[in-house]
Amino acid sequence: MSKFQAATPDRLRQLRLEASAYFTPMMLHEALLRLSHACGGESLGRFEKAMVDQIEATQDDRSDFETIKEFAIEQLYALIREANESPKKKQSLEKIDTRRTPGRSEEPQTLEDQLQAGLEDSFPASDPPAVVSTAIPGGAKKLVGTDEVLERQREQAAREARQP
Repeated sequence: MSKFQAATPDRLRQLRLEASAYFTPMMLHEALLRLSHACGGESLGRFEKAMVDQIEATQDDRSDFETIKEFAIEQLYALIREANESPKKKQSLEKIDTRRTPGRSEEPQTLEDQLQAGLEDSFPASDPPAVVSTAIPGGAKKLVGTDEVLERQREQAAREARQP
């Protein structure tokens, strides 16, 4: 005979309540962590609102039911807070459109040229000149700057594009 068959209906009801009280918070915690990892804080916020609305809308004749609902909402807030604080929580993407300057080019070469022009306009104030000395007879090697490196990269890319 199984444990369930030997138990009375009242005992089974009590065991179900105990199982719910013990394991449901654990399961909800894990589900909320997974939701935060997969979908981020916005989904947690929507879940929280829906659950609070559902809890508040629930009716029961017990005299202490409003207190039970308050405790349930308190537990929900604590679980949501833990999920929001998870280091694995998916971070929302920045809305780039709100930061873009109207009319700004999306062409990589134009953006690169604008960056170079801005860097050249700020030079040498942003970077103090480097002092290079060498103990090797014959002097120092010619230093190659960012402009030369970028120019060489562009020339290399153009050569590669021309080759079949």
